[in-house]
Amino acid sequence: MNIKKTQNGASVIYALEGRLDTATAPELENVIKTGLDGITDLTFDFSALEYISSAGLRILLTAQKKMSAQGSMKITGANEIVSEIFDVTGFSDIITIE
Repeated sequence: MNIKKTQNGASVIYALEGRLDTATAPELENVIKTGLDGITDLTFDFSALEYISSAGLRILLTAQKKMSAQGSMKITGANEIVSEIFDVTGFSDIITIE
């Protein structure tokens, strides 16, 4: 998985490419642990994300909890497979998905 970060002041976009699964989730977890201080607007761009597993969902939930306390979070560009996973797991009810 590749992670590209674009920051503009207190707004950050993480564009993910590839698969967010058990093997790659720790990489995103490390990015989130160190990269959200002072951020009030977090966007995950999933335009190039092929798949997300439960390990990836756990990381998104962690990010959502942190951002609820300091700002907002949304996901953009999710493909049909990823969108279906969000719907089946109920994540589409707790995370803003555009």
